[in-house]
Amino acid sequence: MIRRYGEAVRHGKIYRRRAGVYAVLREGDSLLVTHQASPVPEFQLPGGGIDPGESPLQALHREVYEETGWRVAPIRRLGAFRRFTYMPDYGFWAEKLCTLYLARPVRPLGPPAEAGHSAVWMSIEVAARELGSAGDRAFVRALL
Repeated sequence: MIRRYGEAVRHGKIYRRRAGVYAVLREGDSLLVTHQASPVPEFQLPGGGIDPGESPLQALHREVYEETGWRVAPIRRLGAFRRFTYMPDYGFWAEKLCTLYLARPVRPLGPPAEAGHSAVWMSIEVAARELGSAGDRAFVRALL
């Protein structure tokens, strides 16, 4: 069974299953996260949905680059969780199946390619409090 984090399932809503990958980008006692300006400003682990025909690791590299501008080296899979949420950018309710990987930031390639995102370094302790997703916070807390 995959643990669920976040808000409860809303009865009467139809949820689309959406698989995604997210990176815990650790360098010493700091994490590289992304700040998304809208629709709700929040700090997030970089990542997102896996496109058709894309492997999870291909998606991880693409999403991290789009949201941080960095190249990364995946180290290992940390685990997975489920999250039920409305996705305003896509206009639907989703059951997000989030797989997290521990990875090492290798080098910056430029600014984030995705509009509204910025790369931010923060301590693991701060990230464990400030990340917008309860599931992300739980996985980061496990690093402490």
